Amino acid sequence: MKNLFSWQRLWPHLVAVVGFIILSLAYVSPVLQGKKLNMHDDQQARAASREVVTYHEQTGEWSQWTNSMFGGMPAYMIGTDYVTSLPTKLGQGVNKILPAPANYLLTGLVSAYILFLVLGASGWVSALGAIAFAFSSFNIINLEAGHVSQIIAVMYAPGVIAGVFLAFRKNWLAGAAVTALFFSLELYANHVQITYYLGVGVAVLVVIESLALIKSGKIKELTLVLAGLGFGVLIAVGSHTTRLWNASDYTKETIRGKSELTPLDTQNAPKQDGLDKEYAFTYSYGIGEILTLVVPNAYGGTSYGPLTNTSETYKTLVGRGVDGATALNVVQQLPLYWGEQPIMGGPYYLGSIIFFLFVLGIFIIKHPVKYWILGVTALYIVWAWGKSLAGINYLFFDYFPMFNKFRAITMVVSLAELLMVILAVLTLSAIVRKTISWKELQKPFLISVGITGGLMLILSLMPTLFFNFQSTKDAQVVESFAQMTQDKSFAQQIVNSIVQDRAGLMRSDAFRSLIFILLTAGLVWLWMKDKVKPLILFPALIVLMIIDMFGIDKRYLNNDDFVSSYTAEAKAAPSAADEQIMKDPDPNYKVLDVSSQQGPFNSADASYFHKSIGGYHGAKLRRYQELFERQISKPNANPGILNMLNTKYIITADQQGNKVAQPNPDANGNAWFVSSYKVVANADAEMAALDSLKTKEEAVLDQKFGDKLKGLTLQKDSTDKISLITYKPNELTYESNAAHEGLAVFSEIYYNVRDEWQVTIDGKPADLLRANYVLRALRVPAGKHTIVFKFEPVSVATGKKIDLVSSILLVALIAGACFVEAKRKTNA
Repeated sequence: MKNLFSWQRLWPHLVAVVGFIILSLAYVSPVLQGKKLNMHDDQQARAASREVVTYHEQTGEWSQWTNSMFGGMPAYMIGTDYVTSLPTKLGQGVNKILPAPANYLLTGLVSAYILFLVLGASGWVSALGAIAFAFSSFNIINLEAGHVSQIIAVMYAPGVIAGVFLAFRKNWLAGAAVTALFFSLELYANHVQITYYLGVGVAVLVVIESLALIKSGKIKELTLVLAGLGFGVLIAVGSHTTRLWNASDYTKETIRGKSELTPLDTQNAPKQDGLDKEYAFTYSYGIGEILTLVVPNAYGGTSYGPLTNTSETYKTLVGRGVDGATALNVVQQLPLYWGEQPIMGGPYYLGSIIFFLFVLGIFIIKHPVKYWILGVTALYIVWAWGKSLAGINYLFFDYFPMFNKFRAITMVVSLAELLMVILAVLTLSAIVRKTISWKELQKPFLISVGITGGLMLILSLMPTLFFNFQSTKDAQVVESFAQMTQDKSFAQQIVNSIVQDRAGLMRSDAFRSLIFILLTAGLVWLWMKDKVKPLILFPALIVLMIIDMFGIDKRYLNNDDFVSSYTAEAKAAPSAADEQIMKDPDPNYKVLDVSSQQGPFNSADASYFHKSIGGYHGAKLRRYQELFERQISKPNANPGILNMLNTKYIITADQQGNKVAQPNPDANGNAWFVSSYKVVANADAEMAALDSLKTKEEAVLDQKFGDKLKGLTLQKDSTDKISLITYKPNELTYESNAAHEGLAVFSEIYYNVRDEWQVTIDGKPADLLRANYVLRALRVPAGKHTIVFKFEPVSVATGKKIDLVSSILLVALIAGACFVEAKRKTNA
């Protein structure tokens, strides 16, 4: 063990880690002053989980259900803890090493550094590759947006790949341990989409490496490798059993699962299983947009970005008599992005240095791993093109397992960039180790400079030769400026100037990339000619990399994006309308907030203070989403739908933008007895019945529940009463008193994949029914009774035990690998 962890072996890596810490903090230096990144999605997540977090603080218990979003949903999808999962605790601990978001950058730097060391690169080259990976603009842009789970998943991806390479190339047991560790942390990130894309790439790698061992006749070695990796993956998955089981069950009931409704566009279409195809491919790269990997502003950058007083648009405005200050203000928010995606937060820039080394690697790297990198990179880019390459990607959507469960396919570019960085690192490693002579390198070197530099030169000189820089939305922009200026010809002139400025942005960034390519090529030439020493080459390359990546990254995440802790907390202060509503003693009323520009079903702001029928989540319950689409959002909607959700208050905005609370006296309350009910044939009939259903008096149920209603004849009495007595997010207690047996409907969302809601009447189990498409209902005997709803998912009760056992096995595997490696080093 002494040899394994000797100072001589460790100190270069400790220096690298210290350097990574300094670099991470330097990029987000305001965190050293106690400031916080103003991340939209993070704010939404805190609002969504507020009820369960508060409940945990008060009771020490994590509720698995919350009523604070969409009328009610499983809380384990938005806020909980997995106390028996060691990787969860480890991941949480890692996140506390540095303040956010420096912590996520450090994770990516260390994870990638380990991968490149495993691949045989030196510490210097590994550090350079780690910087290129961690500071890809994909990571920076998504940090600014608050897509934390996505970033964590991306940052742990190199470690997973490192484990697989280690198992096949060096030590099957150590590889199994590293794979298990990083894959368990990958699953901790809880971003199934990134993990899915990574899994596809790793599966291809395993097949290729396995075939290589078979070809070499190393069947026994292959058996050990596959057994070790299989065991490592199994215990990594096992350590997250609760999380994955919850997600699996939940997915079946979400917009990613199967609908029972006939699609609106045709009565002959099959019932949908998975996301709607158009929705899933809303965010797709245009074919030419892949150019932004090396020319970030090739497609204009962000949806609305700034220009300067040297821009053509500014000159046009001033030339038509607009004063300079006003013109400068106008050009701060212009529609510069001209691609096909509806919203663009920024391009996913790979880095021009990496691009050059990647192209060079295509020519000089002979190892079969190159073909894995090129093949999977091509696959990822094809996927990122989405509907722009519909002939291929629609086939994947229809037939490739799980592919139709995800949207925003462009995020797969993050892993394509990782693979390109791997090839670039292998290339640079071959060069600095001089495993290739200048004579062998000269021709591919010149070709690579010609391809990469030549492309940048052409784009910097003649961008309009290939692109017109016009957007399909430009006609709308013309109309907008026409309304502002009352002069359509002037408006068209402004948009023409914007088109010129888009070309200028490409020209500028292409020239910028050309400079970095030539500088990198120059350093490679000097090295191969023995005209530069290592202490000059490596620092120079790293400084170039930092300048290149930071220069682009700072366009999207800079010091201006940080706010004081006081400001961050002030955003959660209740408005006067919120305070007015919060005086209501009812513990379980619902609120509809229509004051937000995002709309009630794309904002969780109201969930911070209230039980909201709106919210913000990437995977909404399908039935609830369908209720919104086919009932709540349609013109002249049946008001009984909002009433049956117990929407007691509606928050609107006055002319000054202040929130106003409007009581809804017609809300049905927490529960009520109906006078009549009808059983219909299917989901379509049930949804149609809601068009005119008098929800306070009537109920409609699917025939699936017909057997539970046999013999029930309703005789509602005016004295019948059912009331909520006690409220907890995961436990509701009602008291009923009725002259006759009745059918009670509750303003609570039905969710019962595995009988998670345990219902009792006077302590005896009762059958939970579903009424009005989304609500819970119950057949209640005559007389006075106590009704209790408890949310007790079997996935949590059983999953915790499996989490614990798997975590113990994970520790044993890692400890065993360390012991065997130490013993081997000692005996060497």
